Amino acid sequence: MTETKGARYRAELRALAPDRVPGYLDARSGLPGPRANLELLDAFGDVAPPGLVRTLVDDADEYLRSCATAALGRLLVDADGAPADTLATLHARATDRSWRVREAVAMALQRVGDHDPRALRTLVAAWVADPHPLVRRAAVAGVCEPRLLRDPRTASAALDACRAASGTIEALPAGARRDPDVRTLRQALGYCWSVAVAADPVRGLPEFAALEASTDPDLAWVARENRKKARLRRVLPSGPGD
Repeated sequence: MTETKGARYRAELRALAPDRVPGYLDARSGLPGPRANLELLDAFGDVAPPGLVRTLVDDADEYLRSCATAALGRLLVDADGAPADTLATLHARATDRSWRVREAVAMALQRVGDHDPRALRTLVAAWVADPHPLVRRAAVAGVCEPRLLRDPRTASAALDACRAASGTIEALPAGARRDPDVRTLRQALGYCWSVAVAADPVRGLPEFAALEASTDPDLAWVARENRKKARLRRVLPSGPGD
């Protein structure tokens, strides 16, 4: 059987002394370039020692910080060390200046969801009410992952998160909506709704219809963007122009 890249990365990472891991990751990161090495990032999350994860999560290097951030999900699942501190670190990384690190936060949440869907739902419900739009963005991006939404309760939680996060934008005055972090949240909602509705059309379609009926310009943009997604168009009722 041919060894996969991920299996090879995991084996090589396990064999390295911790002080040699940063150089190994950096040499294979794929950066600078259009796409970071996500297979390596995932492998690091599977096998990295907790102490190394905690060291690299504050590293100045974007890729090293991303790898460690995604690995925090495993530490939360394993309840290694101080889970409250781990969760606080993950929360802080949700507002990181790097979009790659913020994506790694969503990956960490998905790791939690793979092993403990209830814990993910609890975390998402808390984060989607957070004052910071990038934390709310992490909540919706983390839970709106198709493999997690096979669980009906998590699918319902994803719809709740999309509706709640959309409501936080609707409640903002016009001037506040130009904030780049609010725009980032809006962009995430521009695809997350389609994932959540496709996973639970019975409940999701009426929710999406309510979104489309809104006269709010930002929610109208969110609805239009989601209508472009094939996954949503497959479950939308046919109508004129469809």
